[in-house]
Amino acid sequence: MSCQQAETLIDAYFDGELGVTESLEIESHLDRCAHCSALLERNRVLRRSLQQPGIYYEAPPALKRAIRAQPRVSIPWRVLAIAASLAAVVLLGAWMVRIFQRPSRLEALSREVVAGHIRSLQANHLFDVASTDQHTVKPWFSGKLDFAPVVKDLGAAGFPLVGGRLDYLADRPVAALLYKRRQHVISLFEWPAQSTDSQTVIRGYNVLHWSAGGLTFWAVSDVNADDLKEFVRELRK
Repeated sequence: MSCQQAETLIDAYFDGELGVTESLEIESHLDRCAHCSALLERNRVLRRSLQQPGIYYEAPPALKRAIRAQPRVSIPWRVLAIAASLAAVVLLGAWMVRIFQRPSRLEALSREVVAGHIRSLQANHLFDVASTDQHTVKPWFSGKLDFAPVVKDLGAAGFPLVGGRLDYLADRPVAALLYKRRQHVISLFEWPAQSTDSQTVIRGYNVLHWSAGGLTFWAVSDVNADDLKEFVRELRK
């Protein structure tokens, strides 16, 4: 299932309107796609927001009985106009909630990076070139990318290089370098960009992000936060 197909079905899936087959297909896609997972989470945030106290009020029983006891009369056009205005305000408020709850570009990219790391582990496709020698890994990328990735052997610091591969993030091909920390895999994604540093945790994975020398770097792993920070310090020396 493509992202375009999933986007047309996410609302129906969220409302429980899909059949079993379509639900399984979109769930499989959501497990692999950070972008579509973010769209689904946006729906959940909107529903929670609209369920907050102060947004929805139920009429008291006495008022319900009084309304039912009133004879049916035609509704003046001014009342209809007021009701329409109130409905427009409610719809505008719901739309504003969706806008302000929309993940930022950095948040969306962080999820995409984590999804790329998880996908490589699940598909057993950690690297296209397997080597602990930086002089073997770096030349392998030549001609495959429009930039030269930074490749360092950090074995002496406890983070041995194990290989590299091509990946696709942020709408472009990127370099993915793989390091090990004991039994843990660290994915280091690199591509040309300028952006601010950040640190976050997504789905149990620690993510560190920084820029240097005209490249942006994203390190993601299930190692503890201190180990990942040490890895970044050694890499930035």
